Amino acid sequence: MPTISEASIADFNTIQQIAFKTWPETYGTILSAAQLNYMLETFYSEETLLKNLTEKNHHFLIYKESDVALGFVSFEHHYQNQPVTRIHKIYILPNNQGLGIGRTLLNATIDLAKKNHCNRISLNVNRFNNAQFFYLKNGFEIIKKEDIEIGNGYLMEDFVMEKQV
Repeated sequence: MPTISEASIADFNTIQQIAFKTWPETYGTILSAAQLNYMLETFYSEETLLKNLTEKNHHFLIYKESDVALGFVSFEHHYQNQPVTRIHKIYILPNNQGLGIGRTLLNATIDLAKKNHCNRISLNVNRFNNAQFFYLKNGFEIIKKEDIEIGNGYLMEDFVMEKQV
């Protein structure tokens, strides 16, 4: 039976393992190896994860089947003091994509958004990432394009997407 549980500091290693297994397949044809490594090291360091959890009010949910973690989502309610839940990360292990795990995590996030009086879900997705089609299929709309400098001369070229909940 699948379970979804809120992650704690003790789950950082699990989150890192999923990210490090997922990113090369997700972004390997989109980003250079150097940018991919830079982003993984920057976004998934213990220091960054701890700051996200304790200072930035991010929540992490982990999806497991038979006690094996297959994916996670991180999000923040009342993003920028608006009635918006912001999904910061959602990744499913490559061999488990297309099985409904992403939709399950998305629905769990939507349920929590509603309980926290948020009426929209927002996220950024790389403009060249096929995940945009998953979001479109699940009711998100592209609101705008956004380029974000992340250091070392690297740029994230994203769509900002939203969904009413």
